[in-house]
Amino acid sequence: MSRPARAADRIVKVALDWTPNTNHIGLFVARDKGFYAEAGLQVEILPYTDTSAGTLVANRVADFGVIGSIGLFTQHSAGADLIGVYAIVQHETGRVVFKADRDDIKSPKDLDGKTYGGFGSDWENALLGAMIRHDGGKGEFQTVTLGTSAYQALANGSVDFTLEVYTWEGVQAELEGLKQKAFRYADYGVPDEHTALLGSNRAFLDANPDTARAFLQATRRGYAFAVDHPDEATDLLIAANRDALTDRPLVRASLQALIDGYYLRRQDGVVGTMEAAKMEAIGDYLFNAKILKDGNGGTLEARPDATRYFTNEILGD
Repeated sequence: MSRPARAADRIVKVALDWTPNTNHIGLFVARDKGFYAEAGLQVEILPYTDTSAGTLVANRVADFGVIGSIGLFTQHSAGADLIGVYAIVQHETGRVVFKADRDDIKSPKDLDGKTYGGFGSDWENALLGAMIRHDGGKGEFQTVTLGTSAYQALANGSVDFTLEVYTWEGVQAELEGLKQKAFRYADYGVPDEHTALLGSNRAFLDANPDTARAFLQATRRGYAFAVDHPDEATDLLIAANRDALTDRPLVRASLQALIDGYYLRRQDGVVGTMEAAKMEAIGDYLFNAKILKDGNGGTLEARPDATRYFTNEILGD
C-alpha cells in the first residue's frame, strides 16, 4: 500500500472516464503499490462524474484524465486545451453487438431501419452511419439514448443493436452465457485506434514537465505490473473500489482479456506509447467523415495535424 503523503509530494489529480474498471487498473496499482509515492507524487483519482474527463482536464479541474481517441480529436478540434500523452489501450476494444439469433443481421447494412441503444455522444451516430454506408447501406436508423441500460434493452429485445467494450461488457456477456454477434469497426472502414488514453492539458504540462513525466512513468509501472501479476492487480483494484466492483470473476476475466489481446502491452513489449500512424489515421477518418467540428460548431475545414493532438515526449519515448 502507498505510504502517507509527505509535505513535499507533488499533487496530481486524475479523472476517470467511467466507473472504475480494468482500463483503470494501472492507476490504482501505481497508487496502492506505492509507485507514485516513490516518485514523490500524491495522486488523487477523482470520483467519476457525468462531466467528461476531457472536459475536466481542459478546464484544469484535473491534471490528467482517461479519454478516448475520438473524444480527444473532437474536443481538441473544437478548441479544448487537451492533448493525449499515454496509450492505456493499444488497439480497438469497441464493437457493434446484437443478439446471435438475429438472422436478419448479417452485416452492418442490415442495421438500416433498426433501433440503436445509445449512450448520448455525438460521434456514435456518425460512426455507425459511416460503418453502415461503408457496407453499402444508407446509414439510417433510430437512436434511443439509454446509457448502460442499453445492454438490458438489447437482451430483452427493446433495441436491435448497441456498442460495447469487448474487454468489459463483452467478457461479462460471455461469463453470463449470453449469445452475441459483433461487427468490428476496423472491418468496416474505421481505423484501429487507441480507445483509451490519458490526456492532459498544455498549461499543466508546460508548467510541470517533471511532475508529468514522473506520473506517466509510474503509471507505466502500474500497467506493466498488472500484466505481469494479474491476480494481485485484480485484488488491488477491487480493494480500492469495493462498492463499485463486487464481481471478482468478471474483473479477473476482463484483465485476462486485456492481457491476452495485447491491449495493455503490445506483442513487442510496448506499454503506454502511442502510435503516430494510428493517431494520424483516426484523425483523418474523423475529418473525412465530417465528425470534427471547430470552436463555432461548424465542420472542421482543415485536416487535423495529429502531432498537435498527442505526444510521447512527456512519457520519455
